[in-house]
Amino acid sequence: MSKEKKSREVDTANEEREEAAGAVSGVPADDDDAREHVEDQAQRDDAGAADIEEKIASLEQEVADLKDQLLRKQADFENFRKRIVREREDAIRYANSSLLLDLVQTIDNFERAIKSSQDSKDFDSFHTGVDMIEKQLTSMLESKYGLTRFESNGEEFDPELHEAVTAEESPDVSTQTVIEDLQKGYKLHDRVLRHAKVRVAIPLSNS
Repeated sequence: MSKEKKSREVDTANEEREEAAGAVSGVPADDDDAREHVEDQAQRDDAGAADIEEKIASLEQEVADLKDQLLRKQADFENFRKRIVREREDAIRYANSSLLLDLVQTIDNFERAIKSSQDSKDFDSFHTGVDMIEKQLTSMLESKYGLTRFESNGEEFDPELHEAVTAEESPDVSTQTVIEDLQKGYKLHDRVLRHAKVRVAIPLSNS
């Protein structure tokens, strides 16, 4: 084969390769401007795809951060709820601490009175001591806790305050009247805590 013929074959093969490349890209092989345009577009597409991937990665990280914050908030709220429940239970359990401390001091007074009476065998002194302790106790309950004991003897019978244990006719009354306080009644502030148990006199019936 001559050198000239061989050179023509090489040129033909190169042209065929260029045409094939142009066909794949969608532009003629001899159109340099079009080829450059396609290459630029491909580069822009690659850059856009990379930008999208970067945004996706950023959003995924943001979602993960928000998820972590949500889990932390849920854990904080659960701890807060448990603390509130525990504090409420403690408040209920120890609500009477002040009252009980005052009652313990009253018990101390009773113990001293009992011990004193054992040593002296003096009933009058013992009676005086117990009476004084009772007055101190009722005064403390009234001043610090709003517990008051009300008298009923001689008062008109009031079912809001009194519970009649017995009743008897009497010519000395014109309305139902308490004539004996069998068990004292108590109020807590303005509410009846315990009704007084009383004996009641009622007017004579006309029959």
